[in-house]
Amino acid sequence: MTSRRLLAIAVAAALLPAGGALAQAKDKVNLLLNWVPTADHSPYYYAKAQGWYEQAGLDVNIESGKGSGVSAQRVGAANTEFAIADMATALVAKSKGADVVAVMTVYANSPQGFYWLKSSGITGAKDFPGKKLGNPPGDASRVMWPAFAKQVGIATDSVTFVNITPQAKVASLKAKAIDITSDFYNEHDLKVREFGADLGFLAWRDIGLNLYGNSIIVNGEYLGKNKDKVAKFVSVSQKAFAACVADVSPCLKALMTGVSGLDEANQRDQWNRIKELMTDPATTGVALGAFDAKRMQNDYDMVKTYFGMEKDFDVTKVYSNDFLDKTVKMKK
Repeated sequence: MTSRRLLAIAVAAALLPAGGALAQAKDKVNLLLNWVPTADHSPYYYAKAQGWYEQAGLDVNIESGKGSGVSAQRVGAANTEFAIADMATALVAKSKGADVVAVMTVYANSPQGFYWLKSSGITGAKDFPGKKLGNPPGDASRVMWPAFAKQVGIATDSVTFVNITPQAKVASLKAKAIDITSDFYNEHDLKVREFGADLGFLAWRDIGLNLYGNSIIVNGEYLGKNKDKVAKFVSVSQKAFAACVADVSPCLKALMTGVSGLDEANQRDQWNRIKELMTDPATTGVALGAFDAKRMQNDYDMVKTYFGMEKDFDVTKVYSNDFLDKTVKMKK
């Protein structure tokens, strides 16, 4: 090798960043959302905008989703490393062979609720019999209706279900094409503005039906081989949620910079409701994002009863609090 060639190699080496170029490479991971990005996804956008994932050695791509079912399927099939999915949906997917593990809960409380107009004469669940309940055929609240009916003491066949799209819920209620509809608590304020004092509402969590909602899930095989990467992703995400709880303004800014067509006031209202859904004894006492073992067993039993399980499994194998920073807690 010529002296000129040796000199060129030496100069090139001197120009490399400390540790060499390979040490600077980031691990590419994909986060599949449960739906289109809204306020509950703002912490991921904020963490990315702040460079927190990158500083942890992760190159995170955020992908819009098409429902919790798709999220659970893709994680289970190792088509994405991380995803957001409703825990009941993840449990059903697990029973069908999907290799999924939840590593952080976002909705520690069920977001499910029923809405109606007080002017219709309905004062609560005892008045539901004989009424028309409108929601999509695959809506989780329709699947879980027998559990709700039993809990409030009415017959399971006491209402007439009307098939409507998610986008038609408010319009159908306003037009009185239906008497009751189900929806997530996130958009509660939109209905308050639409119907004012005439709006009736019953949260499932207030009557003892409180299944875990949206959570971060990861492919089990990937988790087994990449615990360090999972720990980094969870730690950064948990830190981001805590930051957004403290001050959501920069988080919404990051979200709206990355996603077009969102109304900031609406997203801020959603976030305030989401904070309620994030708060329970485990998230305030153990760690932000923590699961409670007894509640997870209850959720498993309820899902088995009303959704059905193709194959039984040990529920303790489908979630973990091991990757959470126990010093980061949800504010009471």
